[in-house]
Amino acid sequence: MIKNIVVIGAGTMGNGIAHTFAQSGFKVNLVDVSQDALDRGLKTITTNLDRIIAKGNLTEEQKAETLGNISTFTELKDAAGSADLIVEAATENQDLKLKIFGQMDELAPAGCILATNTSSISITKIAAATKRADKVIGMHFMNPVPIMKLVEIIKGYSTSKETFDAIYEMSKTLGKVPVEVNDYPGFVANRILMPMINESIETLYNGVAGVEEIDTVMKLGMAHPMGPLQLADFIGLDICLAILNVMYDGFKNPKYAPNPLLVNMVMAGKLGVKSGEGFYDYSESKKAEKVSKMFLK
Repeated sequence: MIKNIVVIGAGTMGNGIAHTFAQSGFKVNLVDVSQDALDRGLKTITTNLDRIIAKGNLTEEQKAETLGNISTFTELKDAAGSADLIVEAATENQDLKLKIFGQMDELAPAGCILATNTSSISITKIAAATKRADKVIGMHFMNPVPIMKLVEIIKGYSTSKETFDAIYEMSKTLGKVPVEVNDYPGFVANRILMPMINESIETLYNGVAGVEEIDTVMKLGMAHPMGPLQLADFIGLDICLAILNVMYDGFKNPKYAPNPLLVNMVMAGKLGVKSGEGFYDYSESKKAEKVSKMFLK
């Protein structure tokens, strides 16, 4: 039985994962390197719970129960002692994830399952940083986690059937739809999504159409709820670049090579919503209502 959850990382994905587990009745220890990061994560969870209440889908009592299920820690060693499952939701950086998984393996109980929310990095490679490769698995949640139904469940080379079955079934108790995926760069979601985003940037780079025009075509022509350039801003251009680099390194196929415009924007710190500017300007609104001056005609 999986009851006690540890989530590593209180950022966008981590606080969303913690929120989802806690609202489903699990006890969650949320871990980050600083109390400030934890406070920001809890503030986001509280705000998101209030939004659910405003829509009539949650009561104040349920909000209090959800928040009461979350404890915060700045040290993994203090949080992991009774964990049944640890979900790592740190930055999409391979070296950092390997380091964290080594610590998770050392500090977690022998029977604890170690999961990663990586959106592209090999589960097999991550598992190799531990002595329990059979208990390492990918749980790729979608953003925003409390709303999006999909969870990609990724088996590494040595992931046991018992581990897979436990995570697959538990995902259903979160109200999610788990999908089994094999361990190849980008898995399914990003192997399809990131080339589309990269091609949209290529289309802009080549002057075929402007930012709004490209997004409008995809929204109105393909019924996408969000245009690919707006979506890239929402995900974070640095994350998009990191995922494309993982796929390019993994497949050695030039179709996954990131466009030079994306590379330059990341080097310039234009990362999208989180930096205040990407393909759109977010200085006045978090909505993609104003195209960045760099791309104005």
